[in-house]
Amino acid sequence: MMDWLYAALGLVILLLAGDALVKGAVNLSLRIGIPALIVSLTIVAFGTSAPELLISITAALEGVPGIALGNVVGSNTANILLVLGIPAMITTMHTSQCETHKSYVMMIGASVLFIALAFVGAFAWVSGLVLLVALAFVLFDAVRDARAHRAACADLEDPEGADPDMPWWKIGVFLVLGLVGLPLGAELLLDGAVSIARHFGISETVIGLTLVAVGTSLPELATTVMAALRRQADVALGNVIGSNMFNLLAIIGIASLVSPIPVDPAFLRFDLWVMLGASVLLAPFVFLRWDINRPWGVVLTGLYVLYVVSVLH
Repeated sequence: MMDWLYAALGLVILLLAGDALVKGAVNLSLRIGIPALIVSLTIVAFGTSAPELLISITAALEGVPGIALGNVVGSNTANILLVLGIPAMITTMHTSQCETHKSYVMMIGASVLFIALAFVGAFAWVSGLVLLVALAFVLFDAVRDARAHRAACADLEDPEGADPDMPWWKIGVFLVLGLVGLPLGAELLLDGAVSIARHFGISETVIGLTLVAVGTSLPELATTVMAALRRQADVALGNVIGSNMFNLLAIIGIASLVSPIPVDPAFLRFDLWVMLGASVLLAPFVFLRWDINRPWGVVLTGLYVLYVVSVLH
């Protein structure tokens, strides 16, 4: 019971600390003159993926790399099947109105690159550098597009957490809470998850693919549910595509510079292909402009349930 409490407490601290870090970083950046659009594309994306990043680095350092890799692969699968499936069961997401062709193709490219590197061997510093170079290209392209369309985007809202009147001391408190809370939450969640895995005789890889992956996908799920309710399908779909690219390129890219991450043979046989298959499932919604309606929501969520059952079997 204590292990479950530690894991739950760690997850809550991670989510709150990640939110605090985003708010602090967004307002600090805007105060020192960085444009809101650039902040949305970089700092907010990094901040919302901070829980996955801290979990993966901590897992690599503590000798349980299966959780590091399982967290990323499992999160990406959950982001598509669960994070899009559950909101679609609540209300139809009109993705037919979205222009996500380019970012979707980049996400597929990042997935293929990631799988190719996994087949080469463990994610060592060379693989990490390759992933980070790809990330730099994605960010450069996003910033270039943002500048090219600045006039069209002038009426967009400020990034989530932006408050032009926030005092400096409050910005500092948010930053400290985020920077202290993230490693603390990661440590608690990881310790609890590893103990649970060992108690039930489940591998760290499976815990990473399920418990940790779903837990660290909760911010994306909350964001996507709210976006769907507000009829902002572009935000919902863009959130998932952006998060998946960041998970593959940034998190494993950085974590592999800290410590080599071996690849479990089970990943090569099954999990990586499920992740890629889930990504390909989005193609009709991106290119044929289908809406993600309630029946599709049931299908996507059902596929995720089947995946979890097969992993735990």
